[in-house]
Amino acid sequence: MAASVGSPALAEGEQHLRDQVVTGNMAKLTRDPFGDTRVFFQGPTSQLKSMTAGSLLLNPGMEPHPPHQHPEEEIMVVVSGRAEILVGGEKVPSAPNSMMYCESNKLHGIRNSGSEPVLFYYFKWMA
Repeated sequence: MAASVGSPALAEGEQHLRDQVVTGNMAKLTRDPFGDTRVFFQGPTSQLKSMTAGSLLLNPGMEPHPPHQHPEEEIMVVVSGRAEILVGGEKVPSAPNSMMYCESNKLHGIRNSGSEPVLFYYFKWMA
C-alpha cells in the first residue's frame, strides 16, 4: 500500500493505522486554557496494541495536567521554548532538542518554565 495523506483516525473497516502523512492542519485539534493539542495518529498498529502521536503548544507558566502515570511508555521531544520535565523523580530543565523517555507506570509531567510557548511532540504506545 502506498503512503497517503490522511486524517489521524482509522478508516472504516481498518484494523490498524496505515502508512500516511498527517499535516498539522489535518490533525485533530483541541484548544484548552493550557494550550493547543494536536493528535496526528491514534490507534493500534501492526505491531502495537495502541499508539498515539501528537503535539502540544503549551502556554507560558502552564502544565497540561499534574504529574501523572499511565500504562503506556512515552517519549516527549521539545522543539521550542523552555520547559521543566519531571521524570525519574527529578525536575529537569529542558530546551529545544531535549527528549524525555518514560517507562510504563512511572510518574512524569511537563511545565512551561519560560515566557514563550513550548512546542513539544509526544509519542505513547503499548505493545
